[in-house]
Amino acid sequence: MPEHRALYVPEKQAPFVVKSIPTWVPGRGELLIKVESAGLAPVDWIMQSTGILVEKYPVILGLDVAGTVEQVGEGVTKFKKGDRVFKEGSLGENPFAGFQQYTLAHEDTTAKIPDNITFDQAATIPLALATSAVALYHDGENAIGGTCGLTPPWEAGGRDKYKGQATVVFAGASTVGQMTIELLKLSGFDPIITTASLSNAEFLKTLGATYVLDRKLSPEALHAEIRKITQAPFKTIYDAAGASETQHLGYDLLAPGGILAAVQHDLIAPEKKVPEKKSFFMYGDVNVPQNRKLGSSLFSKLTGLLEEGALKPIPVEVVPGGLEGIPVALEKLRKGVSCVKLVARPQET
Repeated sequence: MPEHRALYVPEKQAPFVVKSIPTWVPGRGELLIKVESAGLAPVDWIMQSTGILVEKYPVILGLDVAGTVEQVGEGVTKFKKGDRVFKEGSLGENPFAGFQQYTLAHEDTTAKIPDNITFDQAATIPLALATSAVALYHDGENAIGGTCGLTPPWEAGGRDKYKGQATVVFAGASTVGQMTIELLKLSGFDPIITTASLSNAEFLKTLGATYVLDRKLSPEALHAEIRKITQAPFKTIYDAAGASETQHLGYDLLAPGGILAAVQHDLIAPEKKVPEKKSFFMYGDVNVPQNRKLGSSLFSKLTGLLEEGALKPIPVEVVPGGLEGIPVALEKLRKGVSCVKLVARPQET
């Protein structure tokens, strides 16, 4: 039976280990992908170091995958061997994880990589895009946590539907922040106000940000600067930082009927909560049943969005050493990187 190398966490909070395992066999509606590039995300080091979100060990992590179709399962019609593809991994499902040389994927939540995008670039997209898209555009049916309930810009009537509506994105230079800015731009939001290191301001404006404010300002100063820009009501705010300070500032800025989405669990003080404002933590896995409808819709249009430049990948920094280089790179990510996505190449192991 063929084998491949995978990066495991053998037990809760244990160090990573590289070992050989039997290569997965795709089932009905599944693909076997040779992983060329695997993106690293903060949730990877958080899960390894704390055990949060992991129910069973040993576990393979990695939620951003780009590679080549090696084999297709029964019933697969959209892909064939040799296709360049990318997809989001699933939390706690080892066959579908990214930190290994071969992984499985679901046909309906996988997309072809257009010719203008490299494997490394494609591996910057899935998790950040899903985390943003599920929060903004889920239709609300069986939603995990909540949703802003917007019409997706890749579906009929969605492009520019919210033209002229003001919005705020905290932590715009993060991978999720960048994707959120791009999606809100497609939806027509304007102005798009974001916070970041000012050294990233010009880059974020190329993605669609209208104003970039210094993330080091106090919440009070940021509130004042935002209100200098516009007095328009904010119905949609996205907190890609998720800190208590940014969640509370976002909640304060919301108009009645407004919704705040955050990448961390809801930290709004109970005494501040009012019925006419909503805040929630999103679960951005497009492979779970509750998000599969939106995920299938998004991935069916994703190749075209990248081809036309409507969506752009995150800037890439390649990690040396294949799978064995990932633990060191995750420590670098834990200490903080700016405006870049770390990507490993498992075949170099």
